[in-house]
Amino acid sequence: MEMITVGIDVSRDRLDVAVRPSGEVFSVDRKAAGLDELVVRLRQLAPHIVALEATGGYETIVAAALASAGLPVVIVNPAQVRAFAKALGQRAKTDPIDAAVIAHFAEATRPEVRPLPDEATQMLADLVARRRQIIEMIGAERQRESRMTRRSLKADIARMIRLLEKELSKLDRELDDVVRGTPAWREKEDLLASVPGVGPVIARTMIAEMPELGRLNRREIAALAGLAPFTRQSGRWRGKSFIGGGRTTVRTALFMGAFVAVRFNPLLKRFFDRLLAAGKPRNVALIAVARKLLTILNAMVRDNTRWQNA
Repeated sequence: MEMITVGIDVSRDRLDVAVRPSGEVFSVDRKAAGLDELVVRLRQLAPHIVALEATGGYETIVAAALASAGLPVVIVNPAQVRAFAKALGQRAKTDPIDAAVIAHFAEATRPEVRPLPDEATQMLADLVARRRQIIEMIGAERQRESRMTRRSLKADIARMIRLLEKELSKLDRELDDVVRGTPAWREKEDLLASVPGVGPVIARTMIAEMPELGRLNRREIAALAGLAPFTRQSGRWRGKSFIGGGRTTVRTALFMGAFVAVRFNPLLKRFFDRLLAAGKPRNVALIAVARKLLTILNAMVRDNTRWQNA
């Protein structure tokens, strides 16, 4: 049976669609009527995969509309699609061409179709993301305050910092109400936070940003977080391994947990010390601790088992 793959290039006002292997292309408006038309046409095609690039939020409503219609939607990494286009020698760039490249990429790589987060999980992810943005704004204002010499401007910046800190406190209370008011999330947060080095912020980031936790094996979950090392090797030459890609917010949260864990988690501290004693650079050892922490959290959620001191 012929495998039909659809690529969609999402812009603010329009959706460009490419179908493989037929080569069919069309476009619709990114409005309710256009989405309804898209659903009808894609249902007639019965595709195996419908791939969209992550485009800073424009793709969310499109993915939700297609998923609710029972279509196999997957969000793909733009950097990987660009690298694929470069490997194909595709230099021209228009929205229809981009849609065709996305379809070709999905056809070649066959990314796994996973359920999209439900409305409640998406709301939690939005709250967690907003909290992160406010913290970044506070940090930026403090940097400006330290460089400012004019007293009146320093006072203005100080008022802005107080306002942002007030918003942060309000958001933390809302997050607490949402998580603690949902029994399944409350239990999951308590389970994750039982690990020394994992606090409410990290636990809530994992719940919101990595709903696959406990459903994938350790290699898959590490790759999803961008903590799986990539080896560079050709013949006898071996380059340094590196990490990258994946979900940046999850990886950042796990690094925070690793910094705390190497001080207060006996198991991970011993692991960290062994790596340092073996001559591993500190940053490499911390990456390994973050990866091991993720593996532990994944197993705990899978087995519904709280942390036990070893």
